[in-house]
Amino acid sequence: MKLSVFNIKGEETGREVSLDEKVFGIEPNEHAVYLEVKQFLANKRQGTHKVKTRNEVTGSTKKIKKQKGTGTARAGSIKSPIFRGGGTMFGPEPRDYSFKLNKKMKQLAKKSALSSKLKDKQIKVLEDFKLDAPKTKDFVQILESLKLSDKKSLIIFAEGNQNVYLSSRNIQNTKISTADEISTYDLVNADELVLIEGSVELIQKRLN
Repeated sequence: MKLSVFNIKGEETGREVSLDEKVFGIEPNEHAVYLEVKQFLANKRQGTHKVKTRNEVTGSTKKIKKQKGTGTARAGSIKSPIFRGGGTMFGPEPRDYSFKLNKKMKQLAKKSALSSKLKDKQIKVLEDFKLDAPKTKDFVQILESLKLSDKKSLIIFAEGNQNVYLSSRNIQNTKISTADEISTYDLVNADELVLIEGSVELIQKRLN
């Protein structure tokens, strides 16, 4: 399968790029996509939530009433969870939410996400370009030419491009990535995927 290559003015260049069906033409596996998105979000969680238990709250340790004869339940400490200001039972403790996925599952998830984007006609191929200086105005003009101003877009370069990154970082709905850094979460989260021409071969090589 082939896609036309556009320039930064939104015009077709007359060239085409070939997409590997093993990467862009598979039957999407939704469960694999779900698992990698879940892992991505879980790995971002800090897990620093914490409440104080009865041995951590401030309060007297004196027995608050005699054991028997009161007609009520026995109580040993004002720090008991049943009293106001006491500790919390079974509350959250610091923990690590991250979990592992094997390499083949992660590759399948990325292939599935790419294949879904192509199937829904949400992929554009853009010829390689660079900005001479970091100017947000110039980058916004490129997005307008590609009709991406009002869409959430992910633009994938073959390698890091500092001027492009600096020009785009204040634009809310646009994210810049490289072929080595793409995640299934970013692919799924984007309305439009823009592949810079030089990145296509690297993505296919990485996922094969």
